[in-house]
Amino acid sequence: MKILIGGGSGFVGRELTRLLISKGHEVTVVSRQPGPGNITWSDVESKGLPPCEGAVNLTGENLMNPLRWWNESYKKDLFSSRIDTTRTLAQAIAASPNPPHSWVLVSGVACYKPSLTAEYTEDSEWAPFDLLSRLVKEWEAAALLPQEVANTTRQVVIRPGAVLGRDGGAMKQMWLPFWLGLGGTLGSGRQPFPWIHVSDLAGIIAHSLEPPTPDTSSDSPQVLNGVAPALNNNYEFTKELGRVMRRPTLLPVPGFAMNALLGSERAVVLTQGQKVIPRRTLETGYQYKFPDLTSALEEIVGR
Repeated sequence: MKILIGGGSGFVGRELTRLLISKGHEVTVVSRQPGPGNITWSDVESKGLPPCEGAVNLTGENLMNPLRWWNESYKKDLFSSRIDTTRTLAQAIAASPNPPHSWVLVSGVACYKPSLTAEYTEDSEWAPFDLLSRLVKEWEAAALLPQEVANTTRQVVIRPGAVLGRDGGAMKQMWLPFWLGLGGTLGSGRQPFPWIHVSDLAGIIAHSLEPPTPDTSSDSPQVLNGVAPALNNNYEFTKELGRVMRRPTLLPVPGFAMNALLGSERAVVLTQGQKVIPRRTLETGYQYKFPDLTSALEEIVGR
């Protein structure tokens, strides 16, 4: 197939591109700058959607960018970088004389309200309750296709948790403090920690790009929770990472310190959490490569 990936040069995009090419597919990346194998967002806006059987959007300003302070300008970029690019692709798909058979948006689990007890599946009802959940609401709304196009193009929304991998994502910022023996639980440590290995997130996306069968056809988006089936909390993650890296994890980081460092609206991603269950993801038949924390971390650390 020919696959178009918005944000294909990022952490998840690179992994997805490698996987799709290994399966014999042809990949075109949409990015801000032109280059070999790339087209720009301006190209999509002015020339329309290039011929493709599947389209994916992974674009978005890094929520945990350590180089940007939590202010109104940063919040605006978080929204615009996701919503504007998603709308651009959705509009191009709707206007295409030959729209792709699959359109995949990767959003996030921030739509589910943090809780120590509640469990969320893809069927759980939710409403915006803070800045990040409002972002997910507007982001996913921007991906919706008109009815006449949705009848032929399958819409899939994948909501990942923390994405773990060797060369990016959450591990990139945790690696050095843990390696120095400065790692520790965040806040109480009891908060759920929904996570997924980057290889599995790429695998779920690739699985969603396959041509739809009659039983998967629908004019409304199919929602998949992009998390591992294991239910871990921050304490379990911290201790397992320390064990795999052979480093102590004796220095907890209090919640107020995280709020001061990241801003309370951003720190909530780390100091609170949700028990997210990938029920529908499992029902699609996807087979996880790293369904448990130990196998995922050992692959990442290189043991």
